[in-house]
Amino acid sequence: MIDGGEAIRKLALNVVRYTGLVPLAKPFVGGIGAILMLHRVTATPEKPDGVNRHLNIAPEFLDAVIADMKAHGYTFVTLDEAIERIKAGGKGGQFAAITADDAYRDNMTEALPVLEKHGAPVTIYVAPGLINGAADLWWEVVEDIVSARDRLILTTPNGPVTIDCSTPGRKLQAFARLHDYLTLDVREEDQRAVLRELTRSNGIELGARQSMLMNWDEIRAMAGHSLVTIGAHTVNHRNLKRLSEADARHEVDDVRRILQAELGEAPRHFAYPYGYASAVGDREVGIARDAGYASAVTTRHGVLRAEHADFLQALPRISVNGRYQSVAHIRTMLSGVTTPLANAGKMLVTI
Repeated sequence: MIDGGEAIRKLALNVVRYTGLVPLAKPFVGGIGAILMLHRVTATPEKPDGVNRHLNIAPEFLDAVIADMKAHGYTFVTLDEAIERIKAGGKGGQFAAITADDAYRDNMTEALPVLEKHGAPVTIYVAPGLINGAADLWWEVVEDIVSARDRLILTTPNGPVTIDCSTPGRKLQAFARLHDYLTLDVREEDQRAVLRELTRSNGIELGARQSMLMNWDEIRAMAGHSLVTIGAHTVNHRNLKRLSEADARHEVDDVRRILQAELGEAPRHFAYPYGYASAVGDREVGIARDAGYASAVTTRHGVLRAEHADFLQALPRISVNGRYQSVAHIRTMLSGVTTPLANAGKMLVTI
């Protein structure tokens, strides 16, 4: 969630673009297509300047990105068709599939009209625990806590710790500290209990952010839409790499059963929560493959290549997020130039 390299990456994107490398490099490094990753899509975010603002883009930006990609020859396809095109080595021209993580309600109210305008399909990855309230949008709750307080108390095994949140800079530091504590120091299974204690001791209502997500009736309505596919995002949106193998398999296997019970159809596609190196490795890819998913996506940055036919449970995505709301930036990412820059020189990005 915290990204200290944003300025450096924007500089790199601008340097690549202004040197004219994009059109020259694309035929050689552009791959066969891309999977786009969204989270929130709304013109009216609750905290437009908040630390989680990178998770949101404006509907107008999504509209502009899709229009620009179509103008440059991309065909927008379902994830099922994207998998078939990968297996076919990209025959049929450049393609793109759109995905959205977590089932935010604005995917239905603000993103869907844009997708309908363009006839662009989307796969929305659902974590039932988030929908039922058994799991928390903890990154949003932490932002609420830090925003509301000038100082807060964090109870740790070594005793209570006071964290200064009195200035914008200190709030950013506080968010980073709590983020690291919850994702590195606290066991994944204990994260919710720690968050509940944090909200209780600092006077914040834990369930206030749940309304940001679709409910089951809305997800069922979306599942019935011709442009929408529902995918799986584990049961409780947990970092699989931090779980025992048995617990990780439960998260990956049982979400299929739950979604089938709720929607009448088992999901074919899966997204790893968080999706970065410390959340997805060989074991997790094997678990997703064993569970029978036709595809599984990470948050690794990269375009698709024909060689991904051998790595369908470890597919990279291009993040369309609030940090880079520039059509030119997205165009540069889609060229493939940034794929090796973001992955230590690798052109074929898996895990």
